[in-house]
Amino acid sequence: MIENKKHKDRVFWAVEVALFAVFLILSYYAVGYKTIAHALAAITVLVALYKLISYIAKKHAKGAKALKVVLTTLVCFGLLLFAAIEVIVISSAHTDKNPEAPYLIVLGAGVNGSEPSLSLTYRLEAAKDYLEAYPETRVIVSGGQGSGEDISEAECMRRWLTDNGIPEERIIMEDKSTSTYENLRNSLEIIHMFSNNPTDRIAVLSQEYHLYRAKFYARELGADVVGVAASTGNKAMMVSYTMREAFGVAYMWILEQYLGHA
Repeated sequence: MIENKKHKDRVFWAVEVALFAVFLILSYYAVGYKTIAHALAAITVLVALYKLISYIAKKHAKGAKALKVVLTTLVCFGLLLFAAIEVIVISSAHTDKNPEAPYLIVLGAGVNGSEPSLSLTYRLEAAKDYLEAYPETRVIVSGGQGSGEDISEAECMRRWLTDNGIPEERIIMEDKSTSTYENLRNSLEIIHMFSNNPTDRIAVLSQEYHLYRAKFYARELGADVVGVAASTGNKAMMVSYTMREAFGVAYMWILEQYLGHA
């Protein structure tokens, strides 16, 4: 009986180690799956904590029971909050009806050297389609230069759009921002300089999962905004990025609550 229990424990911890190894592989070698990897790590740690509580229960039953209640309460609260935010994010993950606007803001994403990343390429393809559908719209390409980028995200986008048939006179560059909030704040300042009617609606283009947060910031800055969705790629990446976005939204809400901006 004792040997059988020891064997089960060895199998349990071997599985835990294997799951942690999968987490490390996904984190460092699978592009776009980092959030899924962290979720797997969180589950692994959580299961281990429940296992440790079961060990404590052998000598301190009441203390172990209290720990289990506290842990379970925290987990349930976290899952409910996460699910609520995901519902909000997913409900905004689409192009709004009648998205035409005088200005389209394309939010920057990573640049590999001087070439657009996959996420940025999807945004640029969606921007090209939009600009061809609405030939009177001007586009603001927004994004500064980050680590590992030879040029700014704005310059990368400008080059791609002009190489793909969008006239340069329709493109306005905003190359100082380093966050979604700065993308929108700086771009709206540019629109106010160019537009005879700065209260006109604007369109904001990003990946589907990112649109709730982008539109939230735009509205906080006083804009009448519609969202334009770019593809994320395959379904697994969509799940990973949508999961990650829940933490971005929670962080945004906290900053809005206590600092008034993000």
